[in-house]
Amino acid sequence: MTASTETPSPLRLTAISAATLVAINLWDYSGLDLALARVMGNVQGFALQDHWLLTRVLHTGAKSLAWLLVVALCLAAIWPVGWLQRLPVSRRVQLAASALLAASLIALLKAGSQTSCPWDMHDFGGVARYASHWTGWIYPDGGSGQCFPAGHATTGFAFVGGFFALRHARPRLARVWLWSALTVGMVLGIGQQLRGAHFMSHTLWTGWLCWMTAWLSDPLFAPKGTARSVELRP
Repeated sequence: MTASTETPSPLRLTAISAATLVAINLWDYSGLDLALARVMGNVQGFALQDHWLLTRVLHTGAKSLAWLLVVALCLAAIWPVGWLQRLPVSRRVQLAASALLAASLIALLKAGSQTSCPWDMHDFGGVARYASHWTGWIYPDGGSGQCFPAGHATTGFAFVGGFFALRHARPRLARVWLWSALTVGMVLGIGQQLRGAHFMSHTLWTGWLCWMTAWLSDPLFAPKGTARSVELRP
């Protein structure tokens, strides 16, 4: 099977992105965020908040590995090895740059948000009142804020840009890369939810925002001299 037949068309990417956006909004309106959090915590807090697996392995350890991967991708843009040598320089740069762009966007949004984490909520022994995370840029909820979107989930989700960097030259690898990034992002996001650090919606929005950042920035890394029609063909 040729690369062109395995590369999703712009129309398909648009449909997937739109359908995912609708699904996330339905989750928002369902009110399941609080219900799910109550499965993992109560007025005494979250029993797994300081669990070693969630804090040392899935939080600190995963974050360290992600930064090592970013550094490795930065070095590979200059000194490629193996199959990376067959990628255009701009695509090798994209592997690292798209991850940094996505992580920076989420960090910026978090810094300006006054939405607090579940463990800060009154329902779980804190002082903040539960409110829609979309109001977090307008007024505070009484807690410490800076909890939306989910920052730690970007440790996996930020790397979805690798799909766009690889999809033309290595479509099958691109799919593996994409699903790996999504899986890691969800696992780390769920780990934070078990601790009371985030609601499910925080993780879902982070994934979608990282995806859109990667997709919208993709044209910036198109190899010079590549025809537009070739880059966009299905």
